[in-house]
Amino acid sequence: MNHSDANRFQDFFEENKYTLLKNYLYNYRLRKMAVEKSLQYENIKLILEVGSGISPVMTRTNLIIYSDLSFTALQILKHAYGNGNGLYVVADCMNLPFKSEAFSHTISSEVLEHLKDDRKALNELARVMSPTGRLVVTFPHKKSYFANDDRFVNHFRRYELSEIKDRLTDAGFRPINIHKVLGPLEKITMCFVVYCFSLIQKIRSKKITQTNTSGLMNIWSQFFKWANQFYMLLVWLDARITPRFLAAVLLIKAEKK
Repeated sequence: MNHSDANRFQDFFEENKYTLLKNYLYNYRLRKMAVEKSLQYENIKLILEVGSGISPVMTRTNLIIYSDLSFTALQILKHAYGNGNGLYVVADCMNLPFKSEAFSHTISSEVLEHLKDDRKALNELARVMSPTGRLVVTFPHKKSYFANDDRFVNHFRRYELSEIKDRLTDAGFRPINIHKVLGPLEKITMCFVVYCFSLIQKIRSKKITQTNTSGLMNIWSQFFKWANQFYMLLVWLDARITPRFLAAVLLIKAEKK
């Protein structure tokens, strides 16, 4: 993620169990599918994905640069995908170290809400894009949905659709497509998951003696993967039938003016 230096995800990056399971999460996989689908017919010359962390949303091309504030995250990502799958650059998306008009496409998936100055980041993305280049952005929708899960992952805000469209226009973009990615079932699920996780953390903080649980972890990992595969179908269906104004996550594809 690309937000502040006090990045709580840094703690997870060094946990092998988290790295193993992160890319099986139903919500990540649905975002990834939505982003890749939105770019499948584009004439791609070079893509910049900001805030990729260990889970980039574009992996179908080698013509890409992954960037993130976390050096550790990019190390893990490079180890997972290898030297032949794009380049990896530690960078702040509010001060990108790339020359102007270097990219035909840029991706910002679940990043802007983590930034104090999201307008500056959009201006930087516009600067490094070629004329008529395309930006794909996904973002948490509806201010009224702001809850414990947003606070847990250090969201500064959620956006109304009109608000993000105004920000894009001010930065020099013209929105051309809007798609639903996740519906209210996703919001309810994450609020519940964060609540349960907080309870588990409280129990662990009491320093209860733990035995070797490697076997249980292997069983849990398999269950986690299959459960996410099944739940992904439910969340996908929820997003399809939900009116756009109730969507929890939206995707906008915009063209540089």
